[in-house]
Amino acid sequence: MTSTHKESRIVVGVDGSPSSLAALDWAAQQAERSGATLEVVGSWEWPMTYGAPFALPEGYDPAADTRRELDDAIASVRAAHPDVDFRPVVVEGHPAPSLVEASKGADLLVVGSRGHGAFAGMLLGSVSEHCVANASCPVLVLRGDG
Repeated sequence: MTSTHKESRIVVGVDGSPSSLAALDWAAQQAERSGATLEVVGSWEWPMTYGAPFALPEGYDPAADTRRELDDAIASVRAAHPDVDFRPVVVEGHPAPSLVEASKGADLLVVGSRGHGAFAGMLLGSVSEHCVANASCPVLVLRGDG
């Protein structure tokens, strides 16, 4: 007998900022309530050089640094949500398109919003705005630090 049950999946973007950590906690609560798997996405990019050569420090490994950041963030909420299946995902690329790609097939995308744009009235950051406009699933933008 073949099962047609689709696994429920929530995606949350984490960059280490207070708003993204609050988004992680909110998403973990939602995953716990719904039984969804929680995919915790962190992205990284190579530094821009703008044509000027520069040397990277020996041992520089942005993917490993991002993985450690995700592991630390997950550890900070895992005790409060022991039944959640956390799945860290490290992606090379800008966070906005990386999260939109991760949203494919997901039930929900959760992102934080620092809300510290150039205009005092700005409600969404560039990454959260891009996700709201382009994600393949509903998006929850958690304002502030929770």
